[in-house]
Amino acid sequence: MLTERQLLILQVIIDDFIESAQPIGSRAISKKGDIAISSATIRNVMADLEEMGFLEKTHSSSGRIPSEKGYRYYVDHLVSPQVTEGDKKLINNVIQDGFFEFEQIVQKSAQILSDITNYTSIILGPEVFETKLKQLQIVTLSSQTAVAILVTNTGHVEHRSFSIPKEISTSDLEKMVNILNDRLYGVPIVRLPEKLNTEIVHLMNKYITDFEKSYDYLKAAFFNENPVKLYFGGKTNILMQPEFKDIDKIRSFYSMMEKEDEIANLLKDTTNGIKVSIGHENKVDAIKDLSLITATYQLNEDQMGTIALLGPTRMEYKRVVNLLNTLSHEMSDALYMWYKNNE
Repeated sequence: MLTERQLLILQVIIDDFIESAQPIGSRAISKKGDIAISSATIRNVMADLEEMGFLEKTHSSSGRIPSEKGYRYYVDHLVSPQVTEGDKKLINNVIQDGFFEFEQIVQKSAQILSDITNYTSIILGPEVFETKLKQLQIVTLSSQTAVAILVTNTGHVEHRSFSIPKEISTSDLEKMVNILNDRLYGVPIVRLPEKLNTEIVHLMNKYITDFEKSYDYLKAAFFNENPVKLYFGGKTNILMQPEFKDIDKIRSFYSMMEKEDEIANLLKDTTNGIKVSIGHENKVDAIKDLSLITATYQLNEDQMGTIALLGPTRMEYKRVVNLLNTLSHEMSDALYMWYKNNE
């Protein structure tokens, strides 16, 4: 248990280091008007905090910086609500700006969160969210190539270029698309494989000349992705942080950002409410020098997604924790209304 004086010095050091990214010395602390403690006493307190593992001494300065243990204590005991009216207004304006599609609400939320914080934001769509098929289309570019287009009721559009097998004729392609649009309109994406393997198989076998080739092509063109979606904001923001000038760290981070399945699994591993993972508390090696803060949002009683911010361990925890909390509530309200209007 820390004393009041130790708590005060720890909080001042962490607050100042978050703002400046520079080691904090006893002299700088003693000059603060609201701290009536001598430099000698402050040095002794800092030495005690270092011995307990809350502070670390850098090689290049006599000042101290927070350790991961120090940040953890700070987050658990010293972070209090702090959302500015300006931040709250920005979030409210985004959420209430007349969006008509799920995709618009989530993507804009990811972008505004990264803009406000200058960190990297990631939003995971609800895993069991029943995104429904609205339209399928195949546009032939030549006798050998085509573009497959899938449109969902959330406003999401997938474009994929493919080579057309010689065995499939243009007329068979048209029949195939007509069958799919007729039978799969309004079907949840997660149920498409089931529909393909039952009802669609029989229809294609009846009407399509080379059924097996067309069926394989169909699955490759449209249904080879997980319905879980990730939405990013500020992927390059990490480059603006003074801690990340190490090319290997940057390379490792961006390599991870390309592995969407790995990120999705990371964000699924969370609980309701706010969760703060600092440095080596993170399970993925690429972010062991970062802090990951997540918050859940609800689409309805059964469907939940995750909002996340990635930044340095020198993160503005007070502001970020409360921003995520505010955004999760606003998103939950907006998406609930969207869901009800689209049932």
